[in-house]
Amino acid sequence: MQWLKNLFGGGVGQPAATKTLEYKGFLITAEPYKEAGQYQLAGVISKDGKQHRFVRADKFTDASEAADFALSKGQLIVDQQGERMFT
Repeated sequence: MQWLKNLFGGGVGQPAATKTLEYKGFLITAEPYKEAGQYQLAGVISKDGKQHRFVRADKFTDASEAADFALSKGQLIVDQQGERMFT
């Protein structure tokens, strides 16, 4: 039955909670998703139509907490890489 959930959008990979933050001209969107009963840290950084997706190994029991950490991780990526993340 799991394949039916995956087929109709109830499986792994569906964003659990999304939050957004504008930071230094970039838009950071947290998109944690549920996997094996926990929420995987993931998000998207975008600017001027370009996107950089990131997924980290961190997992959380709470979707909102995972989203908050994804925003923090996105800020760190912007600070470290800036525009270079799009090349």
